[in-house]
Amino acid sequence: MEYTKVQEIKGPLIVIDGVTKASFDELVEIETVDGETRLGKVLEIGFGKAVVQVFEGTYGLSITGTKARFLGKTMEMPVSQELLGRVFDGLGRPIDGLPEPIAEDFLDINGSPINPEMRDYPEDFIQTGVSVIDGMLTLVRGQKLPIFSGSGMPHNTLAAQVARQATVSGSGEEFAVVFNAIGVQHGEAQYFKRSLEESGALRRSVLFLNLADDPAIERIITPRVGLTVAEYLAFDLGMHVLVITTDMTNYAEALREISAAREEVPGRKGYPGYLYTDLAMLYERAGKVKGLKGSITQMPILSMPSDDITHPIPDLTGYITEGQIVLSRELFQKEVYPPAGVLMSLSRLMKDGVGEGKTRSDHMEVSNQMYDAYSRSQEVRALSEIVGKAGLTDVDLKYLEFGNQFEERFQRQSDDENRTLEETLGRAWDVLSLLPEGELTKIKENYVKQYYKAK
Repeated sequence: MEYTKVQEIKGPLIVIDGVTKASFDELVEIETVDGETRLGKVLEIGFGKAVVQVFEGTYGLSITGTKARFLGKTMEMPVSQELLGRVFDGLGRPIDGLPEPIAEDFLDINGSPINPEMRDYPEDFIQTGVSVIDGMLTLVRGQKLPIFSGSGMPHNTLAAQVARQATVSGSGEEFAVVFNAIGVQHGEAQYFKRSLEESGALRRSVLFLNLADDPAIERIITPRVGLTVAEYLAFDLGMHVLVITTDMTNYAEALREISAAREEVPGRKGYPGYLYTDLAMLYERAGKVKGLKGSITQMPILSMPSDDITHPIPDLTGYITEGQIVLSRELFQKEVYPPAGVLMSLSRLMKDGVGEGKTRSDHMEVSNQMYDAYSRSQEVRALSEIVGKAGLTDVDLKYLEFGNQFEERFQRQSDDENRTLEETLGRAWDVLSLLPEGELTKIKENYVKQYYKAK
């Protein structure tokens, strides 16, 4: 159906009058006076009017001469194995100079919810080659583990390293990577593309790039398009898929822009009241399905405005996901990479993905002891600033040394260093052996006898 009566243009929205047949989320083709075609979708329908969100923005549109064709279907993404190794814009159109891939199927970008009864519990360890993640913040296949970062910190570097190095431990299977860039700078997009190309990982990756100078409204579609491709690769082709989305803060800002244009009642900090629901619709598309080989693991990245972890976006994300990796400004300033603040971070599924038959039998206990000792070392550091080192006991001085060596020998590594789990746990025992044997209260005695390296 084609309509020509545009009643109002407001921000990224146009209101079309005299609409007799339309459905929520229906795809709309907008034709400008100059013959240019833009895509949009129906946000509201009723009383003969339809509110349409225009993905490419409403700049240059006029009330007279604009035509709207309602296509009678929701937005779909053409999918096939030929998508691997390709680069697309935020709406799924090729931008790598190659022709459109031949589609095996067309899938609704909103996806199909996984039946909770058919969900398989995540319990397969993923080796990232990053010691602080593998050793203490273990990523499990089918998990949602976001990275909470701040302005200027190396979250993109860490995400690219995980994308290059992730494998399913024991099987040697590599992950297919779906990378969704939302509102990123050109330099960041080129870094991801170059990083995957140089490592050879691009052949098993699909990139969707919505750049900072692209219309903000496209940012609502980009993660949905990427997740649709991930679902096809995982559940139709049986691949293990790692979905990295950066930056979810830009996504939420676009959501707030649409909400303001619709004059909805704002929630916290002006974000719409349905922000939690909207984020959950994206994050919950991760997981494993019983009887199917493939899986989707998500690592969304969000930059916390003013490093505020209580901001609505990280706050709500933390409720939905199974843990978080929080990057520390203090460690970043000390040039420790990756600057993961382990005392602020956790992986809620780690206990199910490590241990005998999965990683190593002492893995969980070593992690618990490292948390305990590093926490104590931070307390001793604060105390030494008040009373000086002369006022510390011999045991306190050991913990002070442990904290320094934890950051230098265990946590610090280069962004192209791929450590095995054995090397990670070996380094963990190296720094734990700086403490007196009697301080290792979280580890069974037989493991202490086997791995403790007396000085």
